Amino acid sequence: MPEASSSSGTALDDLDNSTFENKSGLAEDMKFLARMPELCDVTFLVGETREPVCAVKAILASRSKVFHKMLYQAPSPQRKKDPPPKENKLKYFLKRSSEPLLNMQNAAQQRSSFTQQLAPIQEPQSYQHHTLIVDEFEPDVFRQLIEYIHTGCVTLQPRTLLGVMNAADYYGLDELRRACAGFIQCCITVDTVCALLASAERYIQYKCTKSLVQKVLEFVDERGNEVLNLGSFTLLPQHVVRLILARDELHADEFTKFQAALMWSKKYCDSNTTMDLKTVIGNFIEYIQFHKIPANVLMHEVHPLGLVPNAIIVNALAYQADPTSVDPGQLSPHRVRRQGRSMSVQSSLDPYGSNMTLNSLGSDAGSGSEHRQHSGSN
Repeated sequence: MPEASSSSGTALDDLDNSTFENKSGLAEDMKFLARMPELCDVTFLVGETREPVCAVKAILASRSKVFHKMLYQAPSPQRKKDPPPKENKLKYFLKRSSEPLLNMQNAAQQRSSFTQQLAPIQEPQSYQHHTLIVDEFEPDVFRQLIEYIHTGCVTLQPRTLLGVMNAADYYGLDELRRACAGFIQCCITVDTVCALLASAERYIQYKCTKSLVQKVLEFVDERGNEVLNLGSFTLLPQHVVRLILARDELHADEFTKFQAALMWSKKYCDSNTTMDLKTVIGNFIEYIQFHKIPANVLMHEVHPLGLVPNAIIVNALAYQADPTSVDPGQLSPHRVRRQGRSMSVQSSLDPYGSNMTLNSLGSDAGSGSEHRQHSGSN
């Protein structure tokens, strides 16, 4: 009988217990918490605009070792104690021996004075509001990172994907970094490829950018004609456009490359009215093989614009008539410079090469070529 009673009691206990989870409600509450400055104890001033992003230090420290070290383990300078003078060793010994007694007396006096009058309560140092500056990431990216740390969820977007992935790697959030890396496989499309390349320029100094840029450029190579016809292609930096046009693996016809360069140059001149269209498009001429454009297109579509030097048009037509009559170096000068080395395509706005810029990884690139170029070399 006792054994039957025991098993019956266990079954009843199992029926009485139930686990209730409201993770979505918790996530919304924590998101609300991060958006209320009066409930937070740390404010990050992010980016060039110093946009404020609030957070709770305890949550940051519990989720990220980097934040824990930043907020709670900051090294504090310690003064080195001076050794006692040799001639006063006896006096120094007597002073050290009397310290415990003096400390007890001081403590008693403090307790007595506390009972007589209430001293103002000071806020502990651990509860003081901190303000930190973050220059490494953009406000939208850092805000998504803080949201993930507080709520455990975040909406990944192609526009901020690369920044969030590098921020997750920077602050030691491995699960978020792996989620971003997995999302890359499905988010590289014709509609998003230019946005991904544009964001890569901002985070080219981080190691996670290298793998993404390589995948994006491989996608551009496969869908070259489609990518070059995108309106968003005009939003890319100039040196990234040159990098794409110069790739041997790019599957695009030469006239489409010329039209993409013309479209980008017109857009640039609209924003910079002092620039001449012929001068701007001249930065891309050497990456277009005009001798592969049909003669009728050269004469009716390209030559009337007056943007391509006549010598290039004549050489292209001569090659089509007799390939042996023209030096190949005059047709594709950039290929001659690329032999035996990787090509670094730098922005014309940075003639000293101090900006971090993308590097081409074509079939002729060296095995040690990198996707980045460190700043400060000048």
